[in-house]
Amino acid sequence: MNDLQKDILTSAVFITGLIGFISGEFIISSTLFASAAIASNVNLNRKRSKVSQF
Repeated sequence: MNDLQKDILTSAVFITGLIGFISGEFIISSTLFASAAIASNVNLNRKRSKVSQF
């Protein structure tokens, strides 16, 4: 999976969480927000570690 696909997947999960929050599904939306935040941080840390290795 390249970086663009990971970013699209993370944003899709975030938007799905936002829609779930608006519709009142607070537990599901909280889980989706948390997974989007974790995925975003993991991807950001991987990008930083690749840059610092070279």
